[in-house]
Amino acid sequence: MSVDPEAAIHNLMQAEPSIIAAVVIRGRDIIYSTDNWDISVDVGRVLSSWASMNAQFIIISGVKYSLLQCTSERLVATSIRGEGHIVGAKDEMHKVITYVEPDGPMNAAYMDTARALASMSTQGPYMEGNSQLGAKGAAMGGATKPSINIEPHLKGEIQSFLEWLKDTEGLSGYISYYLQQNNIQIITELSKIYNELRKIFGV
Repeated sequence: MSVDPEAAIHNLMQAEPSIIAAVVIRGRDIIYSTDNWDISVDVGRVLSSWASMNAQFIIISGVKYSLLQCTSERLVATSIRGEGHIVGAKDEMHKVITYVEPDGPMNAAYMDTARALASMSTQGPYMEGNSQLGAKGAAMGGATKPSINIEPHLKGEIQSFLEWLKDTEGLSGYISYYLQQNNIQIITELSKIYNELRKIFGV
C-alpha cells in the first residue's frame, strides 16, 4: 500500500536523522516540501542537470555541490566546502531530493531516500509481507516444504548494494574521491569494512 508524500518524507527523516530537508517532485512540479527548504527557483536547473547525466555540479540555494553520482535513478552530490550533501532518487512517477547534513552518511541517506520513493509507488508488493507460503497447499492436502523466508526489503537492499558496486560512478567513485581528499576518518572506516568483508567471505 502506497503512502502519501508527506508521510513518506516524515518516515524518511525518522529513519535517517541526518536528512534534515526534502522535496517530492512529480514531473517538474514540487508537490511536497519540508518547511525548512525552498528550492523552487533551482529545481528546474537541478532536474535538467540530473536528466543530462553529464553535469559536473548543481547549485541549490547558492551552494555549489559537486556531483559524485548522476544516473537515471540516483543523484549524489557534495559540497567541497563542507556545506552538506544532496541525495536524490527517482522513478517513473516521482523524484525525491533530500539535503543531508555535512557529517551525514551519503550512502545510508541514498538508501533511505530510495526506500521513501518506493513507499510512494502505487504498485504494491506481489504478496503481503506476512503471507504464509504453503498454507493453502496444506489446507488442500498438499505437502508443504519448509522454506527460509528472507525479508524482501533485505534482498532489495543487497540488490541495490550490488548495483552500487557495479556502477562505475558508485562505490569506486566514492573511494577515489575520499582518497584524493586524504580523508583519514573515511579511509580508516573503509579499511575496517574491507577486513570485515574478507572475514565474511573467508578470503
